[in-house]
Amino acid sequence: MFTPGGIPAYPLTPDEEVQIAAIFNKMETELNSDYAYKFDLLANQLMELVHFALKRQPSETIYKHPDANSRITAVFMELLERQFPIESISQRFALRSAKDYAEELSVHVNHLNRAVKNTTGKTTTSLIADRIASEAKALLRHTNWNIAEIGYSLGFEEASHFNNFFRKQTTLTPSGFRNV
Repeated sequence: MFTPGGIPAYPLTPDEEVQIAAIFNKMETELNSDYAYKFDLLANQLMELVHFALKRQPSETIYKHPDANSRITAVFMELLERQFPIESISQRFALRSAKDYAEELSVHVNHLNRAVKNTTGKTTTSLIADRIASEAKALLRHTNWNIAEIGYSLGFEEASHFNNFFRKQTTLTPSGFRNV
């Protein structure tokens, strides 16, 4: 559903409508409650909806790849996406380099880089950097964490390294982006 060329909508049977309505009712009830961790619970219920939609896709088409390069790229992208969203200050982005992903996938880093470049036209490093920048933007917009905390959760040991990275990706400083 969320991939290019995926099916954007699924017609529901009457039984499925009842199931989905029940999830939305639970979400609405939780949203109106005073439970301290209601947003964690809402995130889980949202993931239940996402997985409901993903289960609707036939399994034989989920992992169909025309060649090994696209398969490796798909697994790399899935590993990259699994590290997000960053939901707490203590959560850290662990796989930061192409070498980290290659080790996780049990392939040589040159093979991973070549496969990703052939499939996407972008380098592994640029895809990782783009995703980190995207998450940084989301954290700057939607959290009240200070910039050093955001940088640390994204794997930067020093706030200045995060500032330099963010400026290189967006031409703005993190604080400048937050204030826009």
